[in-house]
Amino acid sequence: MKTTLIILTRNEIEGVKAIVPRIPREAVDEIFAVDYRSTDGTVEFFKEQNIRVVPQEKPGRGEAFRLAMQIAEGDALIFFSPDGNENPNDIVKFRPLLEEGYDIVIASRMMKGAHNEEDDQLLRLRKWANQLFGLVANIFWNRSGRYVTDTINGYRAVTKRAWEKLQPDGEGFTIEYQSSIRAFKYRMRIAEFPTHEGSRIGGKSGARAIPTGLKFILCFLRELYRKRAVA
Repeated sequence: MKTTLIILTRNEIEGVKAIVPRIPREAVDEIFAVDYRSTDGTVEFFKEQNIRVVPQEKPGRGEAFRLAMQIAEGDALIFFSPDGNENPNDIVKFRPLLEEGYDIVIASRMMKGAHNEEDDQLLRLRKWANQLFGLVANIFWNRSGRYVTDTINGYRAVTKRAWEKLQPDGEGFTIEYQSSIRAFKYRMRIAEFPTHEGSRIGGKSGARAIPTGLKFILCFLRELYRKRAVA
């Protein structure tokens, strides 16, 4: 099992400086960054670190996933955002599960033993919304007997074999949710392990709450409509 680590960036200079040196490069067979038009020194920093940068011409996280799948040499791709939310120490946890035959492996912020960025807050609106979207996806499509707690998290690994069957065409941040739903439909094997979601380092998240939530609703409805076609 050959693995490729994909680092996803757009103007994340503060994050990459703090996080990239902590990446256990020996845990993967290949590593490169997919960058969408960064102008803050992110690309230059990668070059200093001897990390290849693949320019992303079209915007959107979904586009970054599809571009990476076309270029990567690995049998499975691990998607990682160096913004402080995702723990680089968890990169070593993906390969053993992939080698067990799982199609998708997710670093869960929701399962027992995990920590969500909002867990220290009284109101956990983002967490609750994510859990709600996950709940309905599990109810409608998951027949594996194993509840998947974090259907939306982008810190995940996907095998190329699974990706080719899923053919995700979602835009932006819906790509992970759509992939999880379609994996349920195809009864693929999904594994999770608990992760500790840290605080964001610098910059602002590109996911605005209300517009992103509406896109997730549209994604769900679209997959509901396509149920018979891919089940």
